[in-house]
Amino acid sequence: MLEMIFNGKCAQKCDAKVIFLSENQAFRDSAYDKFLDKEEAALLHAVLKNAKFAGERGKSVETYAKKAKLIVIGLGEKPQRLGFLHCGGKLAQLLRKNRVAKIWCDGIKGCALDYDEAAYQLALGLELGNYYFDKYFTQKKAEDYPALETVCFEGEKLGAKTTEGFAEFASLANAVRYGRDLVNEPANYLTPEVFAADVERLKYLKLEIEILDEKALKKHDFNLLLDVAKGSANKPRAAVMVWRGDKKSKDIDTLLVGKGVTYDAGGINIKTGKDLVNMFADMAGAAAVVATMKAIALQKRKINVAAVVGLVENMPSGSAMRPNDVIRSMSGQTVEVINTDGEGRMLLADLLWFGQEKFRPKKVIDIATLTGTVAYALGGQYGGIFSNDDKLAADLIKAGEETDELLWRLPMNKTFDKWIDSDKADMKNVGKNVGDGSQAAAFLQRYIQKGISWAHIDMADMEIAQEQTDLCPKGATGFGIRLLVDYLKNSEKK
Repeated sequence: MLEMIFNGKCAQKCDAKVIFLSENQAFRDSAYDKFLDKEEAALLHAVLKNAKFAGERGKSVETYAKKAKLIVIGLGEKPQRLGFLHCGGKLAQLLRKNRVAKIWCDGIKGCALDYDEAAYQLALGLELGNYYFDKYFTQKKAEDYPALETVCFEGEKLGAKTTEGFAEFASLANAVRYGRDLVNEPANYLTPEVFAADVERLKYLKLEIEILDEKALKKHDFNLLLDVAKGSANKPRAAVMVWRGDKKSKDIDTLLVGKGVTYDAGGINIKTGKDLVNMFADMAGAAAVVATMKAIALQKRKINVAAVVGLVENMPSGSAMRPNDVIRSMSGQTVEVINTDGEGRMLLADLLWFGQEKFRPKKVIDIATLTGTVAYALGGQYGGIFSNDDKLAADLIKAGEETDELLWRLPMNKTFDKWIDSDKADMKNVGKNVGDGSQAAAFLQRYIQKGISWAHIDMADMEIAQEQTDLCPKGATGFGIRLLVDYLKNSEKK
């Protein structure tokens, strides 16, 4: 994490200075006389004029004065919250070789935010864009790592309590980076048992945490989850987490459920070729849930939230579940296994039932890397959302828009539900297509109890960035964490 200083004295010598201009906002030397010296202002004025820089969103100009690197970034016509967030991510790359940077946060024309909020979004973007996962490098040179350590935000209009107000955003950045670390871990290191032990460590945040081992899973009739796991030498676990932030109520408002398949080979219906490459990340739903719980505990949100994540491997072996096996779920409903690569919905079914029985929540949200059709249909630009409650779906979609973790609502109907009827059991785990998102959602809905508002987020293809973006290097994105935290923040009783 970077050291962020807001309108305080930066004891270190700065080697980079950053200012922002809205579209067609004129650069005036006098506007920055407390930030730039005369030589820097004159140099920057000439460079901007020569580059015909007009403050277009996302465009930047760089030059070097005697004392520091100078950067100007365009914010577009009416700078918005997400614009500042992405500028922060872009800055992380532009400042990669600088150790201490100063950012001027005043004088932005047409800014839709107060300057404190703009600074927070820039700082959050910097934290997300500056993330890297280096745990397993042994020969990487020091100069290959980002050098940035300290960022100082200055401006006459920054509030007196800006540093205190940033705590919420720092907690969120911490949680997203933690979630990315979990997803980036290779499967030979992050086994179900190791993942569970890492979750248990979060007790220091005053979260109530219970880890269910294989014996406890059998006791609670996690039969679907156990059958998914039985082909692997690595034993399954489930983690139960509770945050009680609303001291006026004992009721659980929201239950979060996450799929944590730490490696998905497909079981007997084994995946092939390139389909196996990213299957270490098939636990990204569980990572999003665990990191969300960490964030709301750090932020001390005044809401009661429970979470359940299932941690298993789906491997082929002599003991693995087979196509045409029939399994009795925790709910009592029976499932015919048509394809062992439809494992995610099976372990989610037991987790959903367990969580509802234990906590009696008002709302249930599950999140998983679940189906290929959602990935193909939405092209890695949106997560899919299915729901039995229009308001819940709308609130989650809004949270996605506010955090730039976008969701697109997908259909559910009686036909999709009929397609998973089985000739020998209550239902099949797979209907016409193993990768069909709507049939998978229909399967999960059969485990939602009457009167419960429910949403299923299929984040397939959103968990891994194939190329570097403003807010994320290549690798784990942490998708879903900022979205869920924003949703829970909006759900707090005012």
